[in-house]
Amino acid sequence: MPVTTYDSRKHVGVHAERVSHVSSTNFPGHYPNEDHSWDLERFRKGLTVKIERLSNRTIEFDLVGVDASIANAFRRILIAEVPTICVERVYVWDNTSVVVDEVLAQRIGLVPLNIDPALMDMKQSANDQATDRNTLVFRLQVACERRKNAPKDTTDQSKLYINHEVLSSHLKWIPQGEQEIVMADNPPAPTNPNIVLTKLRPGQEIDMELHAVKGVGKDHAKFCPVATASYRLLPLVILNPEKPVPPELAEKFQKCFSAGVIRIDPRTKAVSVDSKKTRNETMSREVYRHPEFEGCVQLARVRDHFLFNIESEGFYPPQRLLPEAIAVMRAKIATIKRATETLLNNGDGLGDVEMAGA
Repeated sequence: MPVTTYDSRKHVGVHAERVSHVSSTNFPGHYPNEDHSWDLERFRKGLTVKIERLSNRTIEFDLVGVDASIANAFRRILIAEVPTICVERVYVWDNTSVVVDEVLAQRIGLVPLNIDPALMDMKQSANDQATDRNTLVFRLQVACERRKNAPKDTTDQSKLYINHEVLSSHLKWIPQGEQEIVMADNPPAPTNPNIVLTKLRPGQEIDMELHAVKGVGKDHAKFCPVATASYRLLPLVILNPEKPVPPELAEKFQKCFSAGVIRIDPRTKAVSVDSKKTRNETMSREVYRHPEFEGCVQLARVRDHFLFNIESEGFYPPQRLLPEAIAVMRAKIATIKRATETLLNNGDGLGDVEMAGA
């Protein structure tokens, strides 16, 4: 196994009280007599996307070969600009529960819906006319009653009352126009039917009409398609071959890192790094607290290797979220390209240029 050495061009140094070489330096003019101009073929060869773990709601993948600005742009788009469908307007006909109208409306708005945003148009303004192309209608109509044959000695609310809890499953879709045909394969409903909205007691009831629209997270957090979207740089533990860890301190050295990162040879007590487990290292810098390990190890992170962790909360399966973010970024780039071409075609360079489609 080749020995890993610290390279300030590729690595971010992690020291006891600071970090070093944070910014990228592979741009034209930084290194004399070296050509670092952007090249599409070189970028393609260095770009890698690898899924490490995938479940129904979460995905962990590695994005390698891009600058931090690109990785952060994807993260921000995932949070703020990938569209979803949520309840926006609530018309309250009756609400005798203990939860006031405004609070209940806010809770309903946060319920994620399993509706493909591609099937809906986005309203250009809040006052746009509601149509079957831009609005979905739900009805919430629940009344609590006492069970006639409930056991007298029970305290179980489900045995005492009917509809003692108002759940997200009580939201019933009312098709409008062509929606019943277009959405026949996947009727609109909450992604989780067991979200408790409020609780009722006999004599209390709720009757509401709900209008759901298409929106993005930068307008309101309820439209955010992800619960979490984060990344971190790949950790790197570099051992110094010129100053090995003393065998009698091997176990103490091992405990300075996350489980599995450091291996100890049972015969020689020599330490080594498990390259497959280094991604689990938390970079606590505990090893720097012990003077006996000074010079034995260097902690770093790989500057262009990003470990993404995304948790989907809504319609999108987790593996579809990154392609959706890329599509949004491509649309932004197309808008800038059109504006630039307009500037070039005008020729005079005077006055403001209106960005079409912005």
